[in-house]
Amino acid sequence: MKRKVFLTFFLNFVCCLAWTQITFEDRSIELGLNLSCGYTFLGNGVSISDFNNDGWDDITFTTELNSPLRFFENNNGIFEERFFNFTDAMDQTKQVNWVDIDNDGDKDLFVTSNLSGNKLFENQGNYNLIEITQSSGLPTTNLGTYGASWGDYNNDGLLDVFMCNRDGGAQNPNYLFKNEGNNTFTNVSSEAGIHSENRVSFCAVFFDFNNDGWQDIYVSNDRYDYENVLYKNNGDGSFSDVSFSSKTNIACDAMTVTVGDFNNDSWFDIYVTNSPQGNYLLLNEGDETFTDITYTSGTLFESWSWGAVWLDADNDKDLDLYVSGQYTGNDPDIRSAALYENIGNNTFIEPIDDGFNGDDEASFSNATGDFNNDGLSDIVVTNLNTPVFAWKNESTTSHNWLKIKLQGTVSNRDGIGSTIEISENSLKQYRYVLNGEGYLSQNSAVEIFGLGTSTSVDYIKVTWLSGIEEYFYNIAANQIFEIIEGSGTLNNNVSLKNNLIIHPNPVSDRLFIENNTEFENFVLFNALGQEILRKNNRDFINSIDLRSFNSGVYFIRLFNEHQQLRLKIIKN
Repeated sequence: MKRKVFLTFFLNFVCCLAWTQITFEDRSIELGLNLSCGYTFLGNGVSISDFNNDGWDDITFTTELNSPLRFFENNNGIFEERFFNFTDAMDQTKQVNWVDIDNDGDKDLFVTSNLSGNKLFENQGNYNLIEITQSSGLPTTNLGTYGASWGDYNNDGLLDVFMCNRDGGAQNPNYLFKNEGNNTFTNVSSEAGIHSENRVSFCAVFFDFNNDGWQDIYVSNDRYDYENVLYKNNGDGSFSDVSFSSKTNIACDAMTVTVGDFNNDSWFDIYVTNSPQGNYLLLNEGDETFTDITYTSGTLFESWSWGAVWLDADNDKDLDLYVSGQYTGNDPDIRSAALYENIGNNTFIEPIDDGFNGDDEASFSNATGDFNNDGLSDIVVTNLNTPVFAWKNESTTSHNWLKIKLQGTVSNRDGIGSTIEISENSLKQYRYVLNGEGYLSQNSAVEIFGLGTSTSVDYIKVTWLSGIEEYFYNIAANQIFEIIEGSGTLNNNVSLKNNLIIHPNPVSDRLFIENNTEFENFVLFNALGQEILRKNNRDFINSIDLRSFNSGVYFIRLFNEHQQLRLKIIKN
């Protein structure tokens, strides 16, 4: 059965001065997604990720006990079930992350289970997966894990994992595992300062809340006995609990945490779902504090809510918000879902029907991507023991769009942790590339920007975790723009944290490194990743003679025993 929602409202006149109609239709059957994830306590997870690297968003579902993982390959907008060659233990599974742990260009698979232990599979190509959990150093025993979030907390170009363990006992607290390379991981929770007590955590997210170039971690903790926690990355391998000072220490039945810059001020905000007492929208003030604007913003929800996701539903240049709810919709006074339309000034409205008509199931996880590459954000939702929703965005709008896909070279291959800024007619928008956010979900890593009536953007700016900051100018609308790290135009001088400045860039003869009070080692790599120069004493790395090197692209690594920086330079 096709479920429709027609949501009509007047757009912010600054954006387009026109009426527009947002229309989502449940096209699960037509799209080939006629399945149920089964009955699992507190729901199942979903991933939208291009697992075969063909440029189309694929979908993966976790399932109930004694059921296999379900993989659906996107073939030009229609999904077909794909069967991988691997040993599926038929566990009750919670979250699935497609993540390139070894930067080899294909995505590996991480699956959490709250009953049978987590599993890591290395992608061998040609739809072959091999389990490497034990050899990787990750725990093989059951931790009661729900959510997993991947990020690069030490900026070494390798993706690390934070696991939220909700077993109700102190024996399995949350864990941070550092990626050591060679497909191995080390538990660094204690030395990193991650809280050692179990706080009944559902999910977490890596993001940079203070824009200092280091990924922080925000954790959603279930039950009013446990406040949510914001861990600030100190840049030396350790974290500090800044929950109280940042005003993010809310106590509620926190299910999900999702981040997005809904007011386009370059500071990423937080949305937390909750029980019927109401959700939380935390506005990032840009001074390492947040303000709760839930009531004034109109995003309270006041129902059992689980998954939430930011998306620009009508491509009008600002992020809207979709929330999934547990109630079935039999009571018209209780929401089963909601779409909050961003109308500017930190305010949202619920159009006409207060959510999606026909969304009458108990829903948990959701994820966003683009089913048919038309530049409109679509949504997939998992439901309890009933078929999934595949909400296809059929909006009648002439608004333009731009999709951006990143590929790291010095940074991690997936570009996780990168900030993308676009500017057109002085109006800026920002996205942060994530892997594992929301409730048991993974959103597409291809970022969609709505452009309204604009037909191009003045520039795209990408800030990578390596420290490389580059620009791409005069980009036409309505295309998928792929960016490989190091292929853009760099600033002449590279300014990094703690006032470290590297200049000039491009360089002809000598490269100067100013205000270096931390890094004792310097390594220069060529474009093939081969080491060609090393300096090991701080006294000798404030000026590097490059006159003997050929013109071209080079990469620098500065490091000490606690941290490192990587960046690109151009030799003329």
